[in-house]
Amino acid sequence: EVQLVESGGGLVQTGGSLRLSCAASGSNFNDYAFGWFRQAPGKDGEGVAGISNVDDTKLYADSVKGRFTISRDNAKNTVYLQMVSLKPEDTAVYYCAADEIEAPDARLIPKYDFRGQGTQVTVSS
Repeated sequence: EVQLVESGGGLVQTGGSLRLSCAASGSNFNDYAFGWFRQAPGKDGEGVAGISNVDDTKLYADSVKGRFTISRDNAKNTVYLQMVSLKPEDTAVYYCAADEIEAPDARLIPKYDFRGQGTQVTVSS
């Protein structure tokens, strides 16, 4: 099974940018579709972005389209989430997730089989 470790979270002002990284190990990176989801206190997990392992198809939640970009570097076994124009409502713990079956909708990414420990993103107003 794959192990996932996120990094890159932090505190940023409204309008700022962050890049999250997810380092994968323990299994063949190319066997997995990856995604990011976030969870704010008292709320359910929200799928944010996903990327295929087959054809590089990308999925985004409507709330982040045009602001977030997901990418993967197969040589480095790493998935990234570039976030720009951050808003206070983006504040949450962000989790990297992986599954051997690609989700057809970003809303399903919290159901992926594997997830990391999460990294906190806080956007101040």
